Amino acid sequence: MDLGLKGKVALVAAASKGLGRAVAEELAAEGAALILCARHDEALQATCAAISAATGVPVLGIAANVAEPADVARVVQAAQGRFGRIDILVTNAGGPPAGTFDALSAEQWHAATQLLLTSVVELTRAVLPGMKARGWGRILNITSISVKQPVENLMLSNSLRAAVTGMARTLATEVAAEGITVNNILPGYTRTERVVSLADATAAKEGISAADATARWESQIPMRRLGEPREFAALAAFLCSERASYITGTSIPVDGGWIRGLL
Repeated sequence: MDLGLKGKVALVAAASKGLGRAVAEELAAEGAALILCARHDEALQATCAAISAATGVPVLGIAANVAEPADVARVVQAAQGRFGRIDILVTNAGGPPAGTFDALSAEQWHAATQLLLTSVVELTRAVLPGMKARGWGRILNITSISVKQPVENLMLSNSLRAAVTGMARTLATEVAAEGITVNNILPGYTRTERVVSLADATAAKEGISAADATARWESQIPMRRLGEPREFAALAAFLCSERASYITGTSIPVDGGWIRGLL
């Protein structure tokens, strides 16, 4: 299936590893040029080199912290200078600390808000005018299954990713007539460093092993296994594509059936 992505320009945040890297690899395989950002420059540049060597597409890597609006502006400015436009935005950020309400400080709430919500707002604000001018755009937010079924001990993620969902659904209606789609993709328990850290946090909280925590999650997933990043990335690439032009305002899980709700 030709997704119509050849020659498009995609900005993928938090793309040096995990789900962000998997999405970047999938978009590059479809012929999209890439701007990737992440906090750690060495890992980021290694990822950029690997993707470019494997696919032949141009890849620009810029070290940045998406929780900082000035860094967001710098990334977008560099992308515009190199490619002249951004057709696709994939927002993404590392997860905030696990914890219950009583265990979280005001400073942790503020930091998580900057990381999970403000970053999406600022990235979207920066790319939207160009998308409107060209009459085409794709905005895809990587959030979490927690927006449909809250996950125990993830107070910050449950709260703030839900806020992103509300913002995205409202924006989708506002820009639908201008050829721009806005969707959310919800990863379930996927084999990434983030899930390893959540297993460690659960183990420490409950006095069990990380392997036992992972096994419990797997027992709750109808497919009885963790997802693989490439499985998540396949849907992400489709939602960013020309073929998905009539899909907007959705929040789609990639979770092996973990969410029990009907919608």
